[in-house]
Amino acid sequence: MKTLTVRLPEPLVAEIDAESRGRGCSKSDIIRERLQRAPRPARRQSAALDAIADLIGSVDGLPADLSARKKQYLKATGYGQKRGR
Repeated sequence: MKTLTVRLPEPLVAEIDAESRGRGCSKSDIIRERLQRAPRPARRQSAALDAIADLIGSVDGLPADLSARKKQYLKATGYGQKRGR
């Protein structure tokens, strides 16, 4: 296990210390448990997605669920079919 040093506000340290004494386990154990219980932060959208976010859904004439049903849409429009000469 690696060691990590952090600075915490006094009220939080006092709370962790009291919980540690009350449960009879180390402060490190309390902190590890709290970190594992904490919700993970949501991933930030990529810069590329931020750059085109205003364009999403702006093309007229396409079905709303094209990403989920692209094969059906392409087949219905004849994409990839051989054309007569």
